[in-house]
Amino acid sequence: MLLHSFPGTLLPAAFASCVLACTPLHVQAQVTDAATDAAVVPTWKLSGFGTLGVVHSNSREADFSSSILRASGAGVSGAWSPNVDSRLGAQLDVSQGAWSGVLQVISEQRLDHSYQPRIEWANIKYQITPDVAVRVGRIALPVFLGAESRKVGYTIPWVRTPVEVYGALPISSSDGVDATWRWNAGAVRHATQVFSGSTDQDLGYGLQIDANNILGLSHSIDYGPLTVRLSAARARLNTDIAADLFAGLRMFGPRGQMLAERYAIVDKRVSMISAGASYDPGAWFVTAETGRTRTDSLLGGGTSVYVGAGWRQGAFTPYVGYAQIRADVATSDPGLSLEGLPAPFAAGAAQINGALNTLLATIPIQTTWSTGVRWDVAADIALKLQFESVRPRGGSRGTLINSTPAFRSDRTTNVTSIALDFVF
Repeated sequence: MLLHSFPGTLLPAAFASCVLACTPLHVQAQVTDAATDAAVVPTWKLSGFGTLGVVHSNSREADFSSSILRASGAGVSGAWSPNVDSRLGAQLDVSQGAWSGVLQVISEQRLDHSYQPRIEWANIKYQITPDVAVRVGRIALPVFLGAESRKVGYTIPWVRTPVEVYGALPISSSDGVDATWRWNAGAVRHATQVFSGSTDQDLGYGLQIDANNILGLSHSIDYGPLTVRLSAARARLNTDIAADLFAGLRMFGPRGQMLAERYAIVDKRVSMISAGASYDPGAWFVTAETGRTRTDSLLGGGTSVYVGAGWRQGAFTPYVGYAQIRADVATSDPGLSLEGLPAPFAAGAAQINGALNTLLATIPIQTTWSTGVRWDVAADIALKLQFESVRPRGGSRGTLINSTPAFRSDRTTNVTSIALDFVF
């Protein structure tokens, strides 16, 4: 997998010091000839990637977005938007003997409308044997086929990874440790990875989401043109999103307390399993993934799937795709009973019920048909044009964001995307 990077001036001094300090001192002391001296000199590599994109949506009732962690998209915020896919990233790699390190920084729109850069990866790896390695630091969560490249648009055939599947895990990295064992069974190559960690994601406006006690297992298989990845992970979630709503619910006695405990995202267990496969013999390719997420909270849970295929015709690659996500939990709740409440309290309870159901409607139920073409303009540069028909269903707003009171489910949103992807 091609990694990408940030200017060396942004490499934290502590990170560089740690990488160099990990080199055994006695090795340096035993340098006796030029060949050995060259072997212990750190090797540095600087690279980067980016996407310049613009998206059009015909909806005036919600925004189409690539992630729920975006502040805006195309639609109600503006028919055209550069914020859906545009990003810039850079990566610095350093290696010395069995030790290596990586720092990756990405700038993309955040929930506070800013493009403040965020450290996506920052870890140190030690190659214990040719087949076993351990890493410590901020590491990509190894879930889905595109776990390590989901933000590098150039490496995928379509404009973006399908939001129905990848949107179920908007947090793409964690701080912790992992270990990978690579092994072969005849012509079949295997990689088994275990990981553990936590992450604190700043959402802006004083909001934050924490995922603690992350623990997971990922297994990858490569056999000729076939690639398969199976993953499972679980964590404990905490966030103060909708804290005012839950405080209001608790004021309405046992029923309100029960609803608050059920939906509040406070020390709630979340679990995810996923499976994906890609077959790419060269002239054409087909790929498919499915995932299931469950959390006993306002975030709900669902099952998602996508399948896509493309045909390479010289510099052009036309492709088609289908994606779907369905909710495995209720997306509405009767809420507080208004019976017997005095008028002022009944009005307040009705307002709380409305707010609760507005949030439950964000649990996605949606289908998307897509088609597009990729043009490899030059080495390391690709231009893509993609059309999508997005249809939220079942009273849900699907993966759309910033919905207005006029929004109605079961209406099709037509989306056109243009993206220029590059690596350097």
